[in-house]
Amino acid sequence: MGEYLQEFVDETTWYNHLVLGNLLPTQFWDPLPHVLQTWLRNYIAGNLLYLISGFLWCFYIYYLKRNVYLPKDAIPTNKAMLLQIYVAMKAMPWYCALPTLSEYMVENGWTKCYARISDASWFMYAAYLFIYLVFVEFGIYWMHRELHDIKPLYKYLHATHHIYNKQNTLSPFAGLAFHPLDGILQAAPHVIALLIIPTHFRTHIGLVFLEAIWTTNIHDCIHGNLWPVMGAGYHTIHHTTYRHNYGHYTIWMDWMFGTLRDPVDDEAKKVM
Repeated sequence: MGEYLQEFVDETTWYNHLVLGNLLPTQFWDPLPHVLQTWLRNYIAGNLLYLISGFLWCFYIYYLKRNVYLPKDAIPTNKAMLLQIYVAMKAMPWYCALPTLSEYMVENGWTKCYARISDASWFMYAAYLFIYLVFVEFGIYWMHRELHDIKPLYKYLHATHHIYNKQNTLSPFAGLAFHPLDGILQAAPHVIALLIIPTHFRTHIGLVFLEAIWTTNIHDCIHGNLWPVMGAGYHTIHHTTYRHNYGHYTIWMDWMFGTLRDPVDDEAKKVM
């Protein structure tokens, strides 16, 4: 068992050296305990992912494709986007504690993670991944919904994110502009899943960092209309009505629990 857990430690050590070794002087990070190296790696990678994906997407939709995807009056001001970056940057050190905790749990054998796909077979890898994604979808839906329904949670946590409630206040940078505890609670299903569902460790790491890119995408107000994806068109309605479209990657949970509101139908009603 010890040798098997060492594979996880070796993998996270490799990730640490890949990021920290290429971005920071060795003497700055090498003396740190392994868990702090992991947090620092997650913090740097998280910031880079958030800022680079946000800047590139904003540059594309607001400048290169100006007035193509969005009318001029729907483009947020630079001041609004800078505020969103400020809120996200304040929360980022705390956000990064969650993936650091999940990696610590894996390294100590507290989860059902496995290191190699061959440990499960490709068929079981796909089956477990499907179960993992359904669990995460279900968990995030209900976590998000309760952050609205439980009034103190909304008032003291989730309201920080919902000051962005119109097209001209939403931008890709709003994707991580949360109260720190709010962001952690909504990402928690990713970690809880590891305790009950056999999960390929590297896939879990990839899905956690995919969150940063996904949240950028669903706050750009552009309706991709790709069923059953819970794209920005659906999520914009969530920000304007507060009572619909709590889902994460897909519309299925909202459809099952009666909170779905389709942007195409919504636009048709406005025209009428």
